[in-house]
Amino acid sequence: MTVPTVTFNDDREMPQLGLGTYKLYDEECIRVIREAIDLGYRHFDTATLYKNEEAVGTALKQAMDAGDVTRDELFITSKVWHSHQGEHKVEEAFQQSLKDLQLDYLDLYLIHWPNPKPLRENDAWKKRNAEVWRAMEDLYNLGKIRAIGVSNFLPHHLEALLETARMTPAVNQIRLAPGVYQTEAVNFCREHEILLEAWGPFGQGELFQNPAVQAVADKYGKTIAQVALAWSLQEGFLPLPKSVTPSRIASNLDCFGIELDAVDLEVLKNVSG
Repeated sequence: MTVPTVTFNDDREMPQLGLGTYKLYDEECIRVIREAIDLGYRHFDTATLYKNEEAVGTALKQAMDAGDVTRDELFITSKVWHSHQGEHKVEEAFQQSLKDLQLDYLDLYLIHWPNPKPLRENDAWKKRNAEVWRAMEDLYNLGKIRAIGVSNFLPHHLEALLETARMTPAVNQIRLAPGVYQTEAVNFCREHEILLEAWGPFGQGELFQNPAVQAVADKYGKTIAQVALAWSLQEGFLPLPKSVTPSRIASNLDCFGIELDAVDLEVLKNVSG
């Protein structure tokens, strides 16, 4: 199937559903991505921290060489970790990601974490984020990245970044799921037209044992995973589910077209673990 797209704040498009690759490694990672591409996934999320960019890159190259997908159809995200600070370190990390992914450019590049512990004293993280963001803006202006954003940023992190940023982040990737609703961050991002991506869209697995969530799924004749993803989509989030099981990877695509009513949206939003 073709996954619908959504428009960034700079008029670029990205698929509304992506595949997360955290803790996917080596041959399993390659298999999962190849199967996902065959099913219609085009959006894949990785990071330097995940230590799987080489496997992701191998899978993508195999798929492109086989004619299963073209580079223009793919949307690939990676993230710079806080071990890389300063302009040259950021570019070094970015170039390594490109090399490992076997790509000429990234569709989206994110600052992975806003306030590393070593930088919390005297708000040193503010200077670090400003420097990293400036380096990412430069890479964007050189055409090496199609969009730049952040991950796990709360409003005060974003406010500090926007004091010196030349560009507003296109994306903030944060933890969002039924029962996990970061209201202040969601409202801030909406006010500033920052797209929200949802990592961990199934929570920590507690949804699958929750009777209230099961009741909603039964009402629509869908799985718990499908209604959780539908909830994210109706809230305007872009979910990044992860699975290694082919049937579940396929089943997760069947979340489009589910229209949860207002009552069920609230049930899922406020469900407890």
